[in-house]
Amino acid sequence: MLIPLADITDELRDQVGGKAWSLATMARAGLTIPDAAVIPADVYRRYVQETGLSQRINLELARKRFEDMRWEELWDAALRIRNMFAATPLPDAMRAELLPVVAERFDDAATVVRSSALAEDAAGTSFAGLHESYVNVRGAEAIVEHARLVWASLWSDAALLYRQELGLDAHESAMAVVIQRIVVGERSGVAFSRSPEEQSQGMIEAVWGLNQGLVDGTVEPDRWVIDRDSRTLVSHAPAPREQAVMPAGSGIELRPLQDQRRTSPPLAEAEVGEVHAMSRRSEELFGPAQDTEWTFEGATLHTLQSRPITTGRSDDDDGSPYSRSWYLSLRRSFDSLEALRAKIEGEEIPAMIADADRLAAVDLAPLTDAALADHIEQRATILERWHDVYWEDFIPFAHGTRLFGQVYNDALRPDDPYEFVDLLSAQPMMGMARNRLLEQMAALVRERDLADVLRAGAEPPEELQALLADYVERFPDPGERILDLVLRMADRDATERERPDAAALEERFLAQFEGEERERMEALLDLGRASYRLRDDDNIYIGRVEAEVARAVDEARRRIARTLPDDLSAADAARALRDSAFVPEPETEAAATEEHGDLRAQERQLVGQPAGAGFARGPARVIRKPEDLYDFEAGEVLVVDSLDPTMTFVVPLAAGIVERRGGMLIHGAIIAREYGIACVTGVPQAAELLHTGDEITVDGYLGIVTITRRATR
Repeated sequence: MLIPLADITDELRDQVGGKAWSLATMARAGLTIPDAAVIPADVYRRYVQETGLSQRINLELARKRFEDMRWEELWDAALRIRNMFAATPLPDAMRAELLPVVAERFDDAATVVRSSALAEDAAGTSFAGLHESYVNVRGAEAIVEHARLVWASLWSDAALLYRQELGLDAHESAMAVVIQRIVVGERSGVAFSRSPEEQSQGMIEAVWGLNQGLVDGTVEPDRWVIDRDSRTLVSHAPAPREQAVMPAGSGIELRPLQDQRRTSPPLAEAEVGEVHAMSRRSEELFGPAQDTEWTFEGATLHTLQSRPITTGRSDDDDGSPYSRSWYLSLRRSFDSLEALRAKIEGEEIPAMIADADRLAAVDLAPLTDAALADHIEQRATILERWHDVYWEDFIPFAHGTRLFGQVYNDALRPDDPYEFVDLLSAQPMMGMARNRLLEQMAALVRERDLADVLRAGAEPPEELQALLADYVERFPDPGERILDLVLRMADRDATERERPDAAALEERFLAQFEGEERERMEALLDLGRASYRLRDDDNIYIGRVEAEVARAVDEARRRIARTLPDDLSAADAARALRDSAFVPEPETEAAATEEHGDLRAQERQLVGQPAGAGFARGPARVIRKPEDLYDFEAGEVLVVDSLDPTMTFVVPLAAGIVERRGGMLIHGAIIAREYGIACVTGVPQAAELLHTGDEITVDGYLGIVTITRRATR
């Protein structure tokens, strides 16, 4: 059940994993390694077999082809699997075997509990940062609890993505766990025996305090470069030294540095040479150049772990959205997310609003064709810049929701892994504010029995006109057909669900913590709410800029006296204004969509991700382009490839939602949960396999869509 570091031989590598084997090898070679022991991989295998978790994980990963899953779906699958581990205790017999040996070896010592996956840190691979490590864990009970969370991280989204990239079979993977006594070093860092930037050099990065701040990016390190041949110092790049990560309670915290340390580098020149010599010794032991973590306790240099240096990128990984390097950048620490939040809320959102307001104030009618063409191109450039901000900042900030959800589930282990969403969503959000304003107008029409007279062309009463004007000023959609939508909503009462008691949920969560730790959890909850709010609001902000681009394109369309495609782009509109002979071609993507029109599903059931608890039945309304939304009737099931917040104004009419894009953090799932309607996301080719008029049932508990009757075609 527990193998001491001193007992690990080369023959045990397949049981203890790469990280533990490396530690044992370095200890035998005379490097100073903190005392450690390993829970071997067979204990993990026994746990998942005896509890049935192995079968449940297989079912979870079989919902959809892995290569077709978006980042939101990867997050969700990993979250659900993690919750399975957190909510599944060790069987009594295993617990009775493991707890005593852990208690005997570590008593109440502060430990680090970290992963040692079997394929980890082999030559050509590096799982650095993909599996969990827990710092400052005390007591056998806590160590074993955290070991289960380390096991769960074998199935983290990032680790699954990397295994697929390497061609490793996720189902054959297993995890050993290293338990290592903490050395509370005053200076810590990483050493590259061969610099990733220059092969003839070595490189060292160091910070005051624990390594965690350097690893997660919250503390900027001093950097030294060493010539490998002469082992002499080439350069030293100092960093702003303001904070350090230190042990605190049952975890760690970021503390301000004392003045003396702010002005002093963490390492003296002689210590730089000592750390470099240690990293070169590690390279001699293992062959490939090494990335080694270390810490100084007083004058003693401790080696914490060592792994081969790899690029960690595939040939086509260019850092663009959906590449692995971009995907891994989504994982942010609390402090990193707080800094990102300040940037988004303090700079980017106000600047985006200002751009939209400035563009809205321009009267396009008096402009010459040439000036209008210039305006269209300028607007398209502004929109493109905000789309870049969306990918670079808004999407990574969504990790705040996930970070809170992980902490919430670890603390409370709820049956519903998405219970935390009820706590985050109990706040004002623009999408819901827009729909409540629509509902307010619909209620006014119902109360005054105005539907028939308005459909006959009568002028709306003053109060309704004021509400309509307020809506148009604040929201970009549904544009000129807003009154038509309000009249259809007036025929159906609002269905927003009865919400759980958010205050009770909040107190139940915070009651798990005390003192400074409770304060940190309050801050994390506030961050999670801001992150969740932006997931709903971001496209509405961007939608206002998009609406101004569309307004300029529509002005161009009115002036150009020739046939133009429905999907006229900004670039084509500007060119057509300047060149009377230019005839834009329709977008090929739109043509490709139409080719799917006759695609028929042979299956009776389509499987996706459960994203909104509930059960619904009704005719499908397939949305292939935004204009299709205006044909949506009450009681239909909204079927769409990708639902963004500018489209969710029809949700109050919907019986259910089916979406090709998947995940609990996409807008369809967010608003479905608000209204308490059934929602299944992540259904491959949903908008092609289903057709308007098909009778379908939506099971939001299991994530299944059943076709009960095909529409006559």
